[in-house]
Amino acid sequence: MRAIIIDAPGNVRVGSVPDPTPHPDEVVIRVEACGICGTDLHLIDGDSPLARYPLVPGHEFAGEVVALGDNIARYSGSEAGVKVGSRVAIEPNLYCGRCESCRTGHENLCFNYNAIGVTTNGALAEYVTVPASKAYVLPDTLSLREAALIEPLSCAVHGMHSLNLRSGDTALIVGAGTMGMLLMQLIQRGGASRVAMVDLNVQRLARAEQLGANRTYKNIRQALADEPRGFNCVIDATGVPAVIEQAFMAVKRGGKFMMFGVAPSDASVSLSPFRIYNEEITVIGSMAVLFSFQAALDLITGGIIDTRAMLTSALPLEDFQKALSQVRKGEGVKTLILPNA
Repeated sequence: MRAIIIDAPGNVRVGSVPDPTPHPDEVVIRVEACGICGTDLHLIDGDSPLARYPLVPGHEFAGEVVALGDNIARYSGSEAGVKVGSRVAIEPNLYCGRCESCRTGHENLCFNYNAIGVTTNGALAEYVTVPASKAYVLPDTLSLREAALIEPLSCAVHGMHSLNLRSGDTALIVGAGTMGMLLMQLIQRGGASRVAMVDLNVQRLARAEQLGANRTYKNIRQALADEPRGFNCVIDATGVPAVIEQAFMAVKRGGKFMMFGVAPSDASVSLSPFRIYNEEITVIGSMAVLFSFQAALDLITGGIIDTRAMLTSALPLEDFQKALSQVRKGEGVKTLILPNA
């Protein structure tokens, strides 16, 4: 079958890999749509400490079940079970279930963490095998392209659970990419009095306004001119160390600062420990998904997320380099690859 293959950092191509065969507790998915994410860029650029090359990336995806492992076939007729023909979205994180983190309800912090498309071959391919337990059956009303947004939205939902936004809070989101846009829509629904967005990309700022941002800015200094005391909640969705330091300055006394964007593993930032102490600022991290995938599916099915505004480009597998260029240039919001188009 055809797939995107990262042979080594900086070396990515369209090539052929063997067709997948399911283990007893797995299913084979015919991939219909797979989103390109910042994590994929880190894998291609060699910035991920988790990567194992050669690798087929792709972890934001949906498709149709075309084959069942032996154990799954025995239960495919049950109400909750997947079966051949099921339309599904996949939660890609693989947890060991045995370590201290897993046994205390923090599976996303698993000491033996793996993920489809990061440490094992992923969905930028015509077919992929996944554990059946990670497949969520979709309602008929939801398209498979829309369903490819469930995984990034589930990360945003986990971030919202950690942020614990209070009604009436003001919020500033730095970075108007996919995650920033998803977080903005959730924060609006979560009771914030005002939501502002910062980004250098004027097209993305215009889209943020279309999605309901109260104010948009090209830099944090402009935001602080309107809110000199800062914001109750500030979220960095860029992962850029210099931007993180600037964003921290926009946190109000007693406020919360969330680092949501993925920075390079060896990066460091300088934050004022005196401010954190003296102004009782809470600094929060948000990593992947934690009991939030079903909630994300329900949010998209319920029309809470504007999927039409989010899904701005869809290309066949052979146009992956073009898609990659669009993502790096910040064109549109979410770019999808359609491996079986």
